[in-house]
Formats: sequence, C-alpha cells, structure tokens
Amino acid sequence: MNHLNFLKKAILGLCLLCLTCVGVAAQNAKPFVIPELKEWQGKDGAFVPSEKTCIVYGNAALQSIAEAFAADWKEMFGNALQVKAGKPQAGDFYLTLKKDKKLGKEGYAIAVAKYVTVSAPETTGVYWATRTLLQIGEQSDNHALPHGTVRDWPDYSVRGFMMDCGRKFIPMAYMRDLVKMMSYYKMNVLQVHLNDNGFKQFFGHDWSKTYAAFRLECETFPGLTARDGYYTKREFVDFQLDAAARCVEIIPEIDAPAHTLAFSHYKPELGSKEYGMDHLDLFNPETYTFMDALFKEYLEGEEPVFRGPRVHIGTDEYSNKKKDVVEKFRAFTDRYIRYVESFGKQACVWGALTHANGETPVKSENVIMSAWYNGYAEPKEMVKQGYKLISIPDGLIYIVPAAGYYYDYLNTKYLYENWTPAHVGKAVFEEKDPAILGGMFAVWNDHVGNGISVKDIHHRLFPALQTLAVKTWDAKVTVPYAEFDANRQLLSEAPGVNQMGKIGKKPGLVYQKDEVRAGETLPYPEVGYGYTVSFDLEAAAESCGTELFRSPNAVFYLADPVSGLFGFARDGYLNTFNYRPYPGEKVHVKVQGDNVSTSLFINDQLIEKMDIQKRYFNGGKDSMNYVRTLVFPLEKAGSFKGRVTNLKVYNEITK
Repeated sequence: MNHLNFLKKAILGLCLLCLTCVGVAAQNAKPFVIPELKEWQGKDGAFVPSEKTCIVYGNAALQSIAEAFAADWKEMFGNALQVKAGKPQAGDFYLTLKKDKKLGKEGYAIAVAKYVTVSAPETTGVYWATRTLLQIGEQSDNHALPHGTVRDWPDYSVRGFMMDCGRKFIPMAYMRDLVKMMSYYKMNVLQVHLNDNGFKQFFGHDWSKTYAAFRLECETFPGLTARDGYYTKREFVDFQLDAAARCVEIIPEIDAPAHTLAFSHYKPELGSKEYGMDHLDLFNPETYTFMDALFKEYLEGEEPVFRGPRVHIGTDEYSNKKKDVVEKFRAFTDRYIRYVESFGKQACVWGALTHANGETPVKSENVIMSAWYNGYAEPKEMVKQGYKLISIPDGLIYIVPAAGYYYDYLNTKYLYENWTPAHVGKAVFEEKDPAILGGMFAVWNDHVGNGISVKDIHHRLFPALQTLAVKTWDAKVTVPYAEFDANRQLLSEAPGVNQMGKIGKKPGLVYQKDEVRAGETLPYPEVGYGYTVSFDLEAAAESCGTELFRSPNAVFYLADPVSGLFGFARDGYLNTFNYRPYPGEKVHVKVQGDNVSTSLFINDQLIEKMDIQKRYFNGGKDSMNYVRTLVFPLEKAGSFKGRVTNLKVYNEITK
C-alpha cells in the first residue's frame, strides 16, 4: 500500500512538474526595449489593439500625454485611437497616477492583460511608459503587447547629449527631430552649445579670418548673431517648450571666457592679446559689461528666452600659465555662476578647477559640473568641493567627425559592456553615487569646412544615442551586445523621424519607376547610406543649375550651377564629378553612396569615387579630412529637358 501511495505521489509530482514547465514555456520573454526594462514578469498571451481601442486617462494631468501617445500611435501605425477620460474597458490603454516610492520621479509600471494599465507617481513616468509601449508595438505587424508586468525606473536623472552648434549650424528642423529621438529613448537632457570658433591654423593663422559664430538672435548687440545660420529667440523658446512637452530639458550654453572669438570679432577690444582673440581679456572691465548684458538678454523677465531650470556658462580651456590669470578665471567663473543664479537658474560649468587651481573661491553649492577631462577637473576632488557631476569623459564619449582624434564613431560595444556614468575617465565611483547626476555624450564640430553634413553627424550620433540611452538608464544590462546591436537597428528613430533615410528593412530593390517626369514628386524624400540609385538618361543640353532630384537636405545636379557637370550639394558644400553627357547621348547612370564616399558610374564604368580627401594647409604642416558624402535626394524631380527612365533605388551597394 505504501508503495502504491509513493507511486501515486510520484506520478502526481511529475504531472505538476510538466504543468509547471508548460507554464514557464508559455510565459512571455522580456520584450526588447531601449533602454532595457528593469523588471519584467511574463505571462502567456498578448494584448492586440483594435480599431475600438481607446486611450483612457484617469487623471486630468495626463490628458496631454494621452493625446501625444495617440498622435504618435497614429504616426507610427496609421490608426487613430480615441482619447477620453474615465474608466477603461477590455482592449483599452489606461493611464493613471499612482504613488510608488521605488519608482521615483521618472519610473513607471505597466500591466498588460485584458487592457493595458500604465501607472506612475508622476506624469513623466507615464510619458516614458508610452515610449516603451510604442517600441514594443512597432516590433510586430499587429502591434501586439505580450501579457505581463513591467516595473522600470532610471538609475541616473541626467541622460543626455551635447551638440556643438557653434562651429557648425544645425538647423532647427534637425534639432526638433533630435529631441524626438532622445525622447523616444528616454534621454532627457540636450545641451545646446551656442557659440564657438574654428582653429586658426586652417584660416591662415589669422584670428580675424578664423570662423566663429554665435547662434542666437541678439538685440542687445546687433550684428553679433551669425549670418550663416541662427535661431530666432521665438523659435528657440518654442523649441524648449516643445522639448519640455516630450520630457526633454534643453540646457543652453554660452561658452566663455575661452571659445569666444565670435564676441571678439564683434568687439575686438574684448579679445586677449596675450592668449589669443578666442580668449576674453579678463582684465578688461568691458568684458564683464558685455557678458552681463549678453546673459541678461536671455535670462531676464517673467518669460525669458532660456526657459529651462539650468543654464551652462562654459568656463573651459582657458590658459593657466600665470597665477594672476588663474585667479581672474576663477573669479569670472564664480561671478557668472552667481549671475545666472540671480535670475533663478541653476548654473552648469565645464570642469576646469584643477587646471585652474587657485585661492579665489568658486561657488560649488547647487552647481553642476560637466566632468570631461580629469586633468582639468579631478572628479573626486570636485565632489569633495561640493559639485554635482555629469559624467562626460572626452576619451570615451566625444565624437569629432572625421577629425582623426577622439572618436569618429563611438566604440558602442565597449561602452555597452563596460561604461556607466560612474566611470569618469579613470575615476570610478559607486553606482548611483548621489554626486553623479548622470552621463552625456557629445558631438564637437571642431574642423570647420570639412564637408561634414548634418546627415553625417546623425549617422555617427544615432547608434551612440541608442547605446548611451541604455547605459545612463540602467547600469546593469542583461542583453548581450550582439543581440542589442542587431535589435536596435530594427527600431524607429522616433515617431515620424527617418533621418537615416531608410526605405524598407531588407536589402535589395526598394523602389522603381519606369519614367521620371520633370517636376513630379516621388514617395520617398531620400535614401540613406549604403544605397545604389540607377537610371537611364537620354541627355539634352541642360542649363547650369539643372536639378535631377531635390530633397529638403540635398540636391543632385544634371548640370551643377558653376560648371554644368554632374554633381551634388548639401549643407552649403558643392561637389562635382568630372562628367557631363553630350546632348542626345544615351547613358546608364549609377550613383552609389555610403558614409565615406559617393561614386558615379556611367555605363557600368566608374567615372569617379569621391572619398575622404586630405586637404593641406600652411605648406603641409596642417591637414584636414574633407568629406564628400551624399544621402541621395529623391523627393522632387527638377526641371530637366532630358528623358529619365528605368529609375531603380536599392538600399544596398549593388555590384
């Protein structure tokens, strides 16, 4: 009898084990999301939205987030979801506020069952949750969400990026897309570097000829604003407000007292005769009168131009050769920390106080320091002095396009597997040390005139953004890098954003048209790097400036404006191939482009490959890489006289 009971129990245990295994097997795996989800409990089944799905908000404060979620859902997936207040029904999304100490200001919870419940202590968390839902939804044709529960929160409060708009003008249209991308990946701080200058060795060693720019409309000093590209005060305000609605803070930066050639171009007496005109003369009282007035224009009033809580005042890379200069630099730094604070803003500075070690006190309480190079500001010493740090180590996360120093493209594998904001150069802090607010990466456009386009910058920036979004949110990743790298490329840049110019997700022929007629519009604005565009041309005598195709970002010419040759222009750079067809000639044209070159083939023979060109200065002592790339424009056909047939667009380099 005992043996029989034992046998029964063994069989029952085996059955329970099988059922348990089946249950485990049926549980949904953790969805791939950037940044990775902190906690996931999978269940079986999936929530599949339908035409009847509504977005229901349980708190009035969430109405705008519900509406933004609906707009992004429609942008990405095509169907409009109704937004309403009240209680959810099966098949709905439900957004609500709920206290939860562990989730903090930005954390959130999601429960996916008969309906999807999003809850968070604050509105920001609810917004981040909608980004998670959109990312999961875009990974299947029916936008299914696996049943399960999510709890997610960031390790660091600052997850950011800095764009150098001083040396290269970055159009507002791209800056707005950049905010959308950052927001989609839960990055929440964008620092806008508003003034800077080129290096004088590329301008005949003449400061007066060296490129410099200040990018904001300025009424206090008419003529200070760059003429080749700037932001009006109104559009900069709107930009900040739009970013805030997407939970991204804009930190504007006016960099001084170095990197200030734009100011001494405007008013030469401000420049230092000893250290260079890109340094302000710290012993000239006019320097302080000028800087006071400049900051005041953007900080004063109930609705100032700088709307966010923080303003960056620069303060990096000034000379430390003389003690009296060091003390003046420290006094300058302290003065503008306090000046910015007098307008109700928190001041941010670049780390420089180890380099400029001295006796003059510099305020540290409630001041944020960008810790970029430990030789300029030793991080642990700066923390002892009372500064809060943003980790932005130059040797790991500075992109300087095509410069040959720092990084052209970040080493995303190394960063993903090894770096967190707690690693400030060789100084390593405990994870989530309260002195480390978070981390940022940066693009510096050091080499003015090097042919780099905004598209080139974006090609470098975007994979870094996805990677750093992970590592500034969650220091402990569990997804292997190879899996992350493969999956990240399948996600959108953001709702309605396609700066990469992707057409389709698989390599091959993605568009063709029997004949392109002058003036017509095609369905795709452009095709990004790694493309082949081919067509047959029955040539005619074309006027200089005749376009084949135009997009908002580039033009491809059948006859360029200067010499009447095949060529292309983008970002103010014109590049021409040494080729034009004879009128009446019939040729097969093929253009191929990647992130380093643009090639023209005629009748399958290579005419010219425009790759990175080395340009020399000062008798060969100095050199610069000149980039001749093209994201191929397709949106609008030009007013050509010839006949263009058999257009084919491939999102690969064909043989």
